[in-house]
Amino acid sequence: MRTDLDFSPYRRSTVGFDRLFSLLETGEREGFSYPPFDIVREGDDNYRVTLALAGFRPEEIEVVAQQNLLIVTGNRSEDGAPGEFLHRGIASRAFERRFQLADFVEAGEASFENGLLTIDLKRVVPEAMKPRRIKVSGRATADNRIEAPRETIREAA
Repeated sequence: MRTDLDFSPYRRSTVGFDRLFSLLETGEREGFSYPPFDIVREGDDNYRVTLALAGFRPEEIEVVAQQNLLIVTGNRSEDGAPGEFLHRGIASRAFERRFQLADFVEAGEASFENGLLTIDLKRVVPEAMKPRRIKVSGRATADNRIEAPRETIREAA
């Protein structure tokens, strides 16, 4: 199955979305990588990112939020479990996962439960950037018009 997407028709008919299309194309080339994750939209301005991190402890995970970037890293320490592994299916390798965040999206609380790391995200638009309603005034009313005295108009005729 071919998964290549061609964004060139959209690039020709849009202005200012070059960064978005570049991110989509880059993400498509990267394919699926470790660790698996979900992104859920919980409302107009609320999102949740959940990463499956089986075998990790909370102290082995680091979450860093920068401007327009969320970085999750994990370094698992060796437990020195007794015995010889016949099959090792639970990943124990270090990882770094980066998420590009839209403008004004901020990371909130992070929690780790049952092998799932959950990070809450919220879009916080500054008051200066929010749309505001502007009152539209109409044409001048009869009370506000300035008229020349009638005598002046008759004398000119």
